[in-house]
Amino acid sequence: MSSTCLAAVAAAQPPATGATVFGRVQDAQNKAPLPFLTVQLLADKDGAFVSGRLTNEVGAFTFTGLKRGVYILLVRAVGYAPNRQRVLIGELSTFLDLGAIGMVKEAQALGQVTVTAATDAVAATLDKKTFAVADNISQTGGSVLQAMSTVPGVTVSQDGKVLVRGSDKVVVLIDGKQTALTGYGSQNGLDNLPASALERIEIINNPSARFDANASAGIINLVFKKQEQNGFNGKVGLMGGAGALWERRENLPTIRPQFQGTPKFNPSLGLNYREGATNSFVQADWLYAPTLNKNEFATRTYDDGQVIVQQVKRNRRTDYATISAGVDHAFNDRNTLNVSGLFNREKILDNGDNPYFDGTLQNRYRLWQFLEDEVKYTAFGTAVFTHRFSQPGHVLAFTGNYSFHREDEQYFFTNTLPAFTGKDAFKLLSDEHVVDLNADYTKPLRHGRVEAGFKGRYRSIPVNMQFFAGQNSPIDTGAGGWATYRETIPALYTNYVFETERVELEGGMRLESVQVDYEVNPDHNTYKSDGYTYIRPFPNVRAALKLNESNKLSLFFNRRVDRPNEVDIRIFPKYDEPELIKVGNPALQPQFSTSAEVGYKTSWSSGNLYAAAYHRVVDGTITRIATQVPGSVLLYNVFQNAGRSASTGSEVVWQQTLTPRISLSANANVYRKSQDAFTVVNQYPVPTTFTAAPQQLTSGSAKLNAALRLPYEWQAQISNIYLARDLLPQGFIGSRFSLDLGLKKSVQQGKGEIVANATDLLNTMQVERTIRGSNFTVVSTDYLETQVVRVGYSRKF
Repeated sequence: MSSTCLAAVAAAQPPATGATVFGRVQDAQNKAPLPFLTVQLLADKDGAFVSGRLTNEVGAFTFTGLKRGVYILLVRAVGYAPNRQRVLIGELSTFLDLGAIGMVKEAQALGQVTVTAATDAVAATLDKKTFAVADNISQTGGSVLQAMSTVPGVTVSQDGKVLVRGSDKVVVLIDGKQTALTGYGSQNGLDNLPASALERIEIINNPSARFDANASAGIINLVFKKQEQNGFNGKVGLMGGAGALWERRENLPTIRPQFQGTPKFNPSLGLNYREGATNSFVQADWLYAPTLNKNEFATRTYDDGQVIVQQVKRNRRTDYATISAGVDHAFNDRNTLNVSGLFNREKILDNGDNPYFDGTLQNRYRLWQFLEDEVKYTAFGTAVFTHRFSQPGHVLAFTGNYSFHREDEQYFFTNTLPAFTGKDAFKLLSDEHVVDLNADYTKPLRHGRVEAGFKGRYRSIPVNMQFFAGQNSPIDTGAGGWATYRETIPALYTNYVFETERVELEGGMRLESVQVDYEVNPDHNTYKSDGYTYIRPFPNVRAALKLNESNKLSLFFNRRVDRPNEVDIRIFPKYDEPELIKVGNPALQPQFSTSAEVGYKTSWSSGNLYAAAYHRVVDGTITRIATQVPGSVLLYNVFQNAGRSASTGSEVVWQQTLTPRISLSANANVYRKSQDAFTVVNQYPVPTTFTAAPQQLTSGSAKLNAALRLPYEWQAQISNIYLARDLLPQGFIGSRFSLDLGLKKSVQQGKGEIVANATDLLNTMQVERTIRGSNFTVVSTDYLETQVVRVGYSRKF
């Protein structure tokens, strides 16, 4: 068993008086842990209810403070036969380990249908939502980003950012840790990370003080697959498919064809070997996925009446390989060590065309064609040493992490105008080094626990950008050179949890000191070295009232921060388009948020409902602002702090088993976003002022998933996603809708599995945006590839 599992199983300390009983619930056949199942303790004499629990993520449960006597332990789960055991609490032992309790699946005679347990999406503590990737049949074989698009409360923006409740200020963790693979404040790698590598996705809207203070919108934790069965076992899979099945909109004249019929290929392999106190695992995945990554048509209208029509088409070829491996070893009952690592390589080749026409499409005044040749490498290693004291759940853990990420990127541009053709290029090399050292201490109490710890982080990112200008080049060679980002963050936290049969309280405080230094090439033509420091407390509070066994009311409050990422302050202009240039801002400051949420969960025999209302206020809102330099057609998108913004909304997550063959899950999220008036000055390339009036907009999303059990052991999933019109910094994005379908069949006595799926069946997920600048308006629609059909097979051994 891994160190994490050992710590989770021993989750409580025996109280001063009375006995402690704990154990683990697992599937009797495959030994897999069964999380979030109901465990009750009844008096043997008259069957009176004594206490109840839900098993945690690893199937563990704990009862404490039990008096002498005989009890009945009752474990129930849909799809399993009830398990009843007599438990004797005598005078000689104050601690009893019931070990592993095996649950036997119970088949019901309904033709070819077998009913199995469904995990609640929302944990009993209401602090997170958990979603099994294997249950998402309609996205099997795709990327993690595509799989996350169907998760309640999560949306994916037009540029690949992950949003939770309408905000992109999200931190994505892998197995509870930050890595350069998913980004420190960015999620760029998710679009190519294969979903086949994951076991489940956890959404944490209100993190406790144990987590970093960064990310006001919450945390998404990606849990990688890892088996722990005895002996040698594994799973191999292969998915193939195609996208861009037809042309959604014809190209503007005189450019190269857009991708069609793009192939998809995703083999995966998982191996595990467990003997005695040692468990070893390897998970390998490769994703080959050419795609029409962008196909945006835009009309830019100036206040003087000038109209420009353009298209940005990007054909992308991607190879993405990921391998993770690790060893868990228990030296004895008290001390365990977990060592694991992850490596991935991403190769990207982009071929793009960007023509510019006048409003009549009769005159093409510019054609900008580019080739992006980019390789990214990520390596991540972690070691966790866990010491368990003699009392169950009393744990001290030391963790060391190192993350490395290299971005080696070359851009080649051909700039064709009526009078000449210019050749331009740039090369970027960026190395990111991150070292984390953690110490985490947990001590169970009679009615809860105390947590405390330290985290130290050092992060360094040296970047070098070189521009190579051709004839009459629009590239600003004076903005090249080098820059180095350094970040030092020591943090202390403490957290206290108190629980009775009716009340739950959790309060914590994280004290974080941050120093960021951004050293800039002194020859840069606009920016100088800058940075920021702060020392601030970040409190969190959760209070819950358990009305009865099926109903709970919770209240959350926290303060959090969103620190600018290195790319947000990066001084080098990025020429994705020749007339729309993205630039960072080294003077950018963190934004601080205050959030409150009230949540209510009710459960019944065939389903559950979770409803929440939330409010978040952000000071120093970080956003991109587009301005135009007088006398030029070029637009400059620069990160700025845009004053105060707020978001107020409500969310509902519903799960219901209608019949043994049909179950539904639905999510609705409605929020009102507001942005106060603000004025900022974009310094690059020359100071330009932009002033915005107050903005408000009501938006949201709705998702409906239907799971069907069909004859002959087929399973089907139908997923619907609707995203309402939403607010952008200088405009809005239009509403979007998609319909996905997946089929799955178990074969070869459960050892094999066949999967087929299709995303965006109706081809409706185009992205429409309207942006208003100081003297222009841009209206655009992106017909990027969203419709993909896949077929696959996997086998366990």
